Order: sequence, then structure tokens, then C-alpha cells
Amino acid sequence: MVNYKGKVALVTGASSGIGEAYARELAARGSHVIVVARSKDKLEVLAKDLKASYGVNTYALVSDLSKRGAAGELAEQVKALGLKVNILINNAGFGTHGRFEEIPMDRYREMVNLNITSLMDMTAQFLPYMQQQKDGIIVNVSSFLAFYPFPYMGAYAATKAFVLSFSESLWAENRQLGIRVLALCPGATKTGFFDVVGTTDLPGGVTGTPQSVVRTAFRGLAKNRSYVVDGIGNYWTANISRFFTRKFMAAFSERLARPASKN
Repeated sequence: MVNYKGKVALVTGASSGIGEAYARELAARGSHVIVVARSKDKLEVLAKDLKASYGVNTYALVSDLSKRGAAGELAEQVKALGLKVNILINNAGFGTHGRFEEIPMDRYREMVNLNITSLMDMTAQFLPYMQQQKDGIIVNVSSFLAFYPFPYMGAYAATKAFVLSFSESLWAENRQLGIRVLALCPGATKTGFFDVVGTTDLPGGVTGTPQSVVRTAFRGLAKNRSYVVDGIGNYWTANISRFFTRKFMAAFSERLARPASKN
């Protein structure tokens, strides 16, 4: 059994969607929660709600984690509050959709900085304390697109493939130290993610909910899994690539993801 009561959890991208659902569930299980995002007003409302509903300590820290040095600055804010993080939920991230050359490189750089570099920086900031305590949890939010190439969202899928591989390696490195590391791989989930991406054209449609994704994550942590995919259909979609060549999967995915204007 995993004990969450009295632990300090830090959740990025917590102002909505999966991050908000995770913060709520952690508070319900007795964890003190640090919520992090760019939206100050939303964070403060959430923090007050969690404290009133569950009687835990809550802290709202505003940060744009896509900016260089943001993870270190955030760690300093946490230290100034006198807190030690036992549970880290690296949820902040975003995606793009369209032909590769149609999206500005600055947008790609911002995405890579947030989806990959920031996630590593956050892990580097808070993992050492968990190793000293021989106890801790890190959940890195990946995607079921991490398992195969997905044209028109190729760069996003590649960042999530990195998150999956990185998380599995961290799980192996730290499994003897009492630290659980999980790559959480949702399918298309009903969040504001698609407002940023600009499309809902994904295999199976947008059917998941933040709550179902979070429940899947807690089950995976209870079993000390290195990764979990939310939803049976998403699981089989993610793993079907094992039975086909990578060339076939790339071509097949291109047909699935091709924008209507390109058909």
C-alpha cells in the first residue's frame, strides 16, 4: 500500500484538466499539495477549495516552466516555504498539430522546453531528497502516442516517447530505493489540451476524462508499474505497434491523423 497521508505533493499544470484532478485526489488522500501553473487566479481558487474541502495545507505557486531556470526558481520557492517534496507530478505540457513546416520553430522549442527539459529539471530538483529518504513518487505524464510515430503531431509524440523512456529508466535506477516512478500515458482526454492543439482528430476520439486518468495512475503506483495506459482501447492501440513494422505504423498513423483538408 502507498501512504499519501501527510506527504507533500507538487503538481505542475494544476490549474485544470489532469493536473487539477490529480491535485484533488492527492488532497482527498491526505497529502498537502503545492499547485503550480501560470494561471494565478485559477491556482489560488483551487488551493483554497482543496484546503476547505480536505483540511490539508495548500500552496499556489505561479511559474512558467517553459522558461529557462524556472524549475530551479520553483525549487527555491518551495525551500523558502520550509517544504520537502515527497510526491512530484510532472503534468505540465502541450502539443501541436499540423504539417511540420507549418508550425513556427519557436513554438516547437517552447514545447520541447516544457515537455522534456522542464520535466528533467523538475526531477533533478526533487529526486535527491526522495533518494535520501528512500521514499517518494514521481509521475511523468506521457501519452499513448509515445508508443509509435504520429504524423502531424510528430514532434509532440516524440517528446512523449522521451518521457516514457526516461521514466522507465528512472524507475529501474530507483526501484531498490523505495521510489516509485511512473509514466502515465493517457489517450485523448477531455481537457483544454485540444484547445491548444487545435484538433480532436486522434485514434478513438476524445473519450477519456481527467478523473479516469488519475485513477489509472493510482492503480499503477499501487502495483509499482513503470508505465500505465489509461483505457483498454488506448492500451491496445498503444501496443499494437509491436506486431507491425515501424514503417507500416508511420504510414497507417498518417492516414488516421491527416487533416480533412489534406484528404
